[in-house]
Amino acid sequence: MSATTTDSELPVLANVARVKLSHPSRWVVAIACLVGLALIVRAFALGQIEWTFVGRFLTAQAIVTGFANTMLMTILAMALGILLGLIAALMRLSVNPVARVVAGAYIWFFRGTPVYLQLLLWFNLALIFPTMGIPGLWEARTVDVMTPFLAALLGLGVCQGAYTAEVIRAGITSVDAGQVEAAKAVGMTGPQVMRHVVLPQALRVITPPIGNEVIGMLKHTSLAAVISYNEIMHTASMIYFVNNRVIEMLIVCSIYYLATVTLLSIGQSWLERHLGRAARRTSGAAPAIQGEPA
Repeated sequence: MSATTTDSELPVLANVARVKLSHPSRWVVAIACLVGLALIVRAFALGQIEWTFVGRFLTAQAIVTGFANTMLMTILAMALGILLGLIAALMRLSVNPVARVVAGAYIWFFRGTPVYLQLLLWFNLALIFPTMGIPGLWEARTVDVMTPFLAALLGLGVCQGAYTAEVIRAGITSVDAGQVEAAKAVGMTGPQVMRHVVLPQALRVITPPIGNEVIGMLKHTSLAAVISYNEIMHTASMIYFVNNRVIEMLIVCSIYYLATVTLLSIGQSWLERHLGRAARRTSGAAPAIQGEPA
């Protein structure tokens, strides 16, 4: 007997009724989620929260200034982290064993200790090095140089560099080795190969994790409150220590964080789509070139 369906069997199959499977568990989960959400909204609506206070402090000068400091620290610390990460990644991939060991030790230490601890170490650096500078040319007391801003920048940026180094290294190693060999065959030097061939292609792989790291850095800046850097969380805590409106001030901070993360996520998604389209255009151009008549 043939395994294929004959023409005489097709009407029989066409008359088979479709039975739609029921999924009662989906309704149970959906109802449970809606009930839970309703209870949370009700708790916030009927709780002892002064929403007029939230609205008033949402645009307060102190909060706006604190948020500006948060964004400034996020941008500068992330820029420092990307720079250090790129250098460390190239050192890890170097043929020089000393460079590989130094980069590995840097990544090992700063990934192995909490950011909170590193902020305290940088802020109390004067206990190890009372002065800093070049003897005979310029010297200063470390306690005067290591301000909360500088300590937060170094603590967050240097730590971020250790994580970014592994992200960049993974992106570089994802590039086909044949392209590197082809670029060297046409006379390109190592730095030219890295700048014109490897890094542009690695960028598409690096972008998603780097975008997540930027969002993480935005939230990690709140740890700088421990060394009295005036970011938004530190400013809010100073306010609610005076007026005792803890929940209201935390809601204000949450609104700023959520709004910023939403914008960053939208920007990351747009950048990923843009890089994806560019990669598809590049890959789609190759067959047309190969198909051209000699």
